[in-house]
Amino acid sequence: MTEGSVREFKMPDVGEGLTEAEILKWYVQPGDTVTDGQVVCEVETAKAAVELPIPYDGVVRELHFPEGTTVDVGTSIIAVAVGGAAAEAPAQEAAPAPAEAEEKKPEGRQPVLVGYGVSTSATRRRPRKVTQTPDPQAAPAAAAIQAEMNGHGPAPGERPLAKPPVRKLAKDLGVDLATVVPSGPDGVITREDVHAAVASDRAPEQPAAPAAVTPAPAPAAPASYDTARETRVPVKGVRKATAAAMVGSAFTAPHVTEFVTVDVTRTMKLVEELKQDKEFAGLRVNPLLLIAKALLVAIRRNPDVNASWDEAAQEIVVKHYVNLGIAAATPRGLIVPNIKDAHAQTLPQLAGSLGELVSTAREGKTSPAAMQGGTVTITNVGVFGVDTGTPILNPGESAILAVGAIKLQPWVHKGKVKPRQVTTLALSFDHRLVDGELGSKVLADVAAVLEQPKRLMTWA
Repeated sequence: MTEGSVREFKMPDVGEGLTEAEILKWYVQPGDTVTDGQVVCEVETAKAAVELPIPYDGVVRELHFPEGTTVDVGTSIIAVAVGGAAAEAPAQEAAPAPAEAEEKKPEGRQPVLVGYGVSTSATRRRPRKVTQTPDPQAAPAAAAIQAEMNGHGPAPGERPLAKPPVRKLAKDLGVDLATVVPSGPDGVITREDVHAAVASDRAPEQPAAPAAVTPAPAPAAPASYDTARETRVPVKGVRKATAAAMVGSAFTAPHVTEFVTVDVTRTMKLVEELKQDKEFAGLRVNPLLLIAKALLVAIRRNPDVNASWDEAAQEIVVKHYVNLGIAAATPRGLIVPNIKDAHAQTLPQLAGSLGELVSTAREGKTSPAAMQGGTVTITNVGVFGVDTGTPILNPGESAILAVGAIKLQPWVHKGKVKPRQVTTLALSFDHRLVDGELGSKVLADVAAVLEQPKRLMTWA
């Protein structure tokens, strides 16, 4: 968007359908010169942390939001002076308002890494600032001005400004937003305004409120909250998305989990042999690689397990490709990036893809695109010393395989009790798509390959 010679850079949709992102860090400050493609900030969406590049040259005039603010997709986050106005920008920004000076803390630039560019498509959302906790001193005056201008509501025919969660809250509570006095920036109605309207409706016997309506303050922490004994962590970003997805999956898809204990001694020997193979030089070779290949073989032999349930169309969608998800624990929470078209990769290619997936996840640089479109998943709980588990399906997938710890255990081998490398596998599947027979066949095939890895050559 261009206003004169100032361009407004809006928060892009960096993950196909995401509606908001939190600004984690600004890499520029007002007065800094920026070039096309330069990273200006890092944001966290519900899927991953992403660095955003600016799409033009110029001088930063204003950062519209401080770090830690959650901003709607389509909302302008930074103003950049381009062309002739670029030379004027430093002088104009030499004396920022006191409040801005306190909010903006320069951060050192860091090396660039972005998996996602800026979306150039126009958004249909109306640009507006994010609702923040009202300033207790400024809110009464703002409310009074707004009330005087429009009589405690928007002008006739004008739609009240409010974010979708606030609209839903108002609908649930039976509040007409046209009757609510807004206290947020630019006349935006906040949650506190809605609650205040409800309280006013339910207490008609109380004296009329003064013209300057003070919005209800944010709920205080419970009196029993002892900061020395408890810590409260806001649920947002990746953890919030994961929680919502798991609840939705658990109460939508009927889960069934089956278990099998497997002698993987031969698989462990093959892992050691592959580490010495020149074809795998420089690649990550571990049991997970062969387990992933075993699952891909089992899916090839039982393709109906690789499907999804289309509720709207009342159809089962059988996938002719496998995007293999690998659950990864990161500082921001559990994420499940996937290897695209894993079914078509050779064992060395699969090893390279697994290594890249793991290293990218550990660095916190997994792109949103890498976590979309998965068809089946592997979660390796064995790395934590756990024997097995009952994993919850990722939404839209039909199966997930949990791999337990590989331990030396007494095992009957060729009629004698011997120490063998043993693990337990657990396969959870959506019983709408996968019946007991199909699920059992898949799990049995995975176990058979791990017991006798030479089957990889005959079954693959």
